[in-house]
Amino acid sequence: MRDLVIVGAGGFARETVAAVRAINEVRPAWRLRGLLDDNPALHSTTRLGVPVLGPLDAAAETDAAVVVCVGNPRDPGVRERVVDRLGLAADRYATLVHPAAQIGAGSLIGPGTVLLAGVVLTADVTVDAHVAVMPHTVLTHDDRVAAFATIASGVRVGGGVTVGRGAYLGAGALIRESVTVGAHSLVGMGSVVLADIPPGEVWVGNPARHLRPAHAASLFKEKTQ
Repeated sequence: MRDLVIVGAGGFARETVAAVRAINEVRPAWRLRGLLDDNPALHSTTRLGVPVLGPLDAAAETDAAVVVCVGNPRDPGVRERVVDRLGLAADRYATLVHPAAQIGAGSLIGPGTVLLAGVVLTADVTVDAHVAVMPHTVLTHDDRVAAFATIASGVRVGGGVTVGRGAYLGAGALIRESVTVGAHSLVGMGSVVLADIPPGEVWVGNPARHLRPAHAASLFKEKTQ
């Protein structure tokens, strides 16, 4: 077993606590030492029986594995900023796959990524580092999900789709095969995406159409996929 610290103490962090416990029920793998959060009011409290140990920067003071479980559709870039701030090597980050997820042949999952219960990767799917994939998402053959993307619950993604760095796919969205969702773009919940979405835009509806710029995109560094 390896020590593990979760960065964050909100909803996604608590879902990850539940996933870690489910993993350990199948095969003990992690000693969950605690959560880290910058809100001092949470320090010395517990979440789901797990102690909040201190601020985020305390991750550098331990040799435990780390997973960053922060996220907010109003600020999809927060996870990337936290990882940049921590400055940890890639091998410090845990990859967590709920035992109720299904990982098909040829699929690859990057460090710091979390796949929750009911996620399906059918075949030859690549999910890069620090990606959050919420319950009952389906990624089909040859999909590519870039680092720091968030895929909310119940999303269905057709084959050969590219999801750009830091993109956010809202709950229940449907993505047509072979399209690209640009970096730091946001797809509204329940939207049906039939065409490529440029970087840094919000698209909503059925079929999905451009709504406005993703205002938070100006906070991101310009990075290629």
